Amino acid sequence: MTPPPPVITVVGSFAVGLTIRASKLPIFGQTILGSDFDMGPGGKGSNQAIGTARLEANSSLVAIIGQDKLAEIAIELYGQEGIDTRHLSRSEERATGVGFIILNEKGENLIILDMGANELMDPAYVDSAEALIAQSDIVMTVLEIPIPAAMRAMELGRKYGAKTILNPAPATPLPDEIFSFVDYLTPNESELRILLGLAPDDPRPSRELASKLRERGIGSVIVTLGEQGTLVLTDHHDLNVPGCKADVVDTTGAGDAFNSGFAVALGEQRGLIEAVQFGCACGALACTKLGVIPGLAYREAADEMFSSQY
Repeated sequence: MTPPPPVITVVGSFAVGLTIRASKLPIFGQTILGSDFDMGPGGKGSNQAIGTARLEANSSLVAIIGQDKLAEIAIELYGQEGIDTRHLSRSEERATGVGFIILNEKGENLIILDMGANELMDPAYVDSAEALIAQSDIVMTVLEIPIPAAMRAMELGRKYGAKTILNPAPATPLPDEIFSFVDYLTPNESELRILLGLAPDDPRPSRELASKLRERGIGSVIVTLGEQGTLVLTDHHDLNVPGCKADVVDTTGAGDAFNSGFAVALGEQRGLIEAVQFGCACGALACTKLGVIPGLAYREAADEMFSSQY
């Protein structure tokens, strides 16, 4: 008998991404020509809700959007993707969030965000979704919403026995209290350093820094390393999981895709290392297409990538 799909609640964000390619960055006062402009839905919470839904989880998004035309993009998208939006609200107080993304010729990105209505989320709003969280196998959150709201999401997930995942992006130093509610922390290398109050390019090895972060009360630190794979540091694991080979076009949504695959695999009761591998497969697939949403894999493609690489 096939087990039921995992129930995943994402407490997070929605923003519209405006993407353009440029060979270099302009300085203030300078205008340069770019190419390949694209506008589409984004926000890390939204991306992860879609990513987990495409991997056949029962996915819900707890979020706040504006009353503007950009918000209609979210409403239409979630209807198409089958996202539970009972706890998606609209506010006239702030505009829908936006992100400006500049890609270079290598597919690397620079992102500037105005999170808009996402900043209205508070612990009381998260509490309004408590019944939903109580039924979840996995509760995920990000830092594109205020820290107190993210902390409350992790606290409620822990209260009801869900596995909790904090993707600390965009990174900022956090109070130690939040870590006591987090089962899996999933920074990339620069986010790992920022969490420790260091420069994002601090030269010390990521394993050393992940160990320091674990001392603050986190059970498992899962550091994504791009094409180098993923560092897994827990009470029982200390290893680097190799990444998947892929032709890189755009890395923008790779972290969200990794977290989606990782969460779904955990929700399916797969082992930690296998869950990380499945996340890596999803992350690699995300890099092969321009734009975040097109890069979020459907189940068949993710399973094929996983089977071919591991």
